[in-house]
Amino acid sequence: MHEGERNSAAGQLGRLRLDELLDELQVRINAVRGTRDRLHSLLEAVLSVGRELDLPQVLRGIVEAAVVLVDAEYGALGVIGQGEKLSEFLPVGIDDELRAQIGDLPSGHGLLGELIRHPDALRLPELSEHPASSGFPAHHPPMHSFLGVPIRVRDEVFGNLYLTEKRGGAEFDEEDESVLATLAVAAGVAIENARLYAEARLREQWLAASAEFTAGLLSGMPEARVLEVMVERAKEITSAELGLVDLVEEGSDELRGVLALGKRAEAHRGLRVPRAGTLAGVALTGQGLVTAEDVSSDPRVTYQPERWKGMGPAVAVPMGERGVLLLARGSGRPPFSSAETAPLPGFAGQAALALELADRRRDAEQVSLLEDRDRIARDLHDLAIQRLFATGMTLQSAQRFVDHPEAGERLARAVDDLDETIKIIRSTIFGLRAHEAKEPGSGLRVRAVRVVEGAVTALGFTPSLRMEGLLDTDVPRALADEVLAVLGEALTNTARHARASRADVSLVVRKGALTVGVVDNGVGIAEGGRRSGLRNLAERAQLLGGELTTGAGPEGGTRLEWEVPLSGLK
Repeated sequence: MHEGERNSAAGQLGRLRLDELLDELQVRINAVRGTRDRLHSLLEAVLSVGRELDLPQVLRGIVEAAVVLVDAEYGALGVIGQGEKLSEFLPVGIDDELRAQIGDLPSGHGLLGELIRHPDALRLPELSEHPASSGFPAHHPPMHSFLGVPIRVRDEVFGNLYLTEKRGGAEFDEEDESVLATLAVAAGVAIENARLYAEARLREQWLAASAEFTAGLLSGMPEARVLEVMVERAKEITSAELGLVDLVEEGSDELRGVLALGKRAEAHRGLRVPRAGTLAGVALTGQGLVTAEDVSSDPRVTYQPERWKGMGPAVAVPMGERGVLLLARGSGRPPFSSAETAPLPGFAGQAALALELADRRRDAEQVSLLEDRDRIARDLHDLAIQRLFATGMTLQSAQRFVDHPEAGERLARAVDDLDETIKIIRSTIFGLRAHEAKEPGSGLRVRAVRVVEGAVTALGFTPSLRMEGLLDTDVPRALADEVLAVLGEALTNTARHARASRADVSLVVRKGALTVGVVDNGVGIAEGGRRSGLRNLAERAQLLGGELTTGAGPEGGTRLEWEVPLSGLK
């Protein structure tokens, strides 16, 4: 071979090696550029999940960033709840229509549960070949490659990231795993920040609610309204759908539902329940704050569990020894977290204080009322009766000087009217001084006042009460008991069904009959509605020889009159 030919061959070989080197260099440059771009994307993802403070948005952002970073078709984030089960599952890549066809979201069985039981990174070329794989439900899209990493918040495993179906049919590699693990660390920090922010917001809300509560107490807000504000704010802060207040009935093992707001409230309002077999009773037995994952199927709730149909997580907290505050969410909702329930005992303690202050205020008003009654009774006895008696004596002595028969008859009638007036005043004095008797408050007047006062909490306002006639002297004890039962039933019906803001109650004895009247400004009696309460009142009246009449009040609402003869029951 000539020297020129050898030089030409050497030149061709050199160019070939140079092309190979350039190609290799290009590959390395592309790899470096790809790595650089991926690092840039990872940093962007870390920054993006760290910007949000709302926890649901943070979780959604983590899954969306993970799918992009490892080029996966599907992704999900599972939040671990109680019992090593998934309490939340946020999928990405599956639209709402397909999700509805698949049905219930996973709860943590099969391969997803493997990461919960063993919180380490898991990478599979074919997920169906793993021993823990349990297959897919109907309508689920096919999935093969799999990559999962745990998300830790401090020392706690918060949940797991699941990625499937690497695009292009490839498998997830070590770099994908490393990138996803890095994102999981950033996700743990972002979740912790979002949690701290949520807890700070919760504290602010509880402080604002407590301030409103305290202002209501100091301003003399009615007891019923104070409890209503408390339940409304507790429902709002904890995202509960039902709020209840059950108060302890003195001298019995029963609780009375004085307030119910929200979903299925009518199943609890005004109901008397035993302590045994109820979540409220469990809280009152010294266990303090009590939670239930599903109150409708909780084994501790054995008394009328159907009341809780459609409800799920619940929490009950005692209000001192006075009663219990209960909150419940709908079925399928997440349970109450410790951050949500931690302030509840203090909040319920304020409710107990509100009830105690209301009692003290009521006692003070009662003492003032009794003092006024004593003064009025003394004035009636020492002034009014004496003057009426003197006037009657004067008229009687004047009769003998009157010759005209008609005038004499009129004087006699006037004297009789004065005698009747004196009897009425004496009866009134007897009623006013009934608290001094050996059996305090045994008269119908005082007992009727107590019944009306007892209905204030359920009604949310204080009804007016008018009493006329010889209620304490002419009404037999047995009939008085019937009257009080009728009055209590009528006011309970008003509280349950009327949605009224005012009610006027009257007890009148006139012409040998006693009439109980209740008039409210509510919605009236619905056509075709339940009338079991009215039927009971009508039957009581018929047994005593009387009758019940109902109709519209002067301003709408309902007018009820229950009238019986005084001779109906001795």
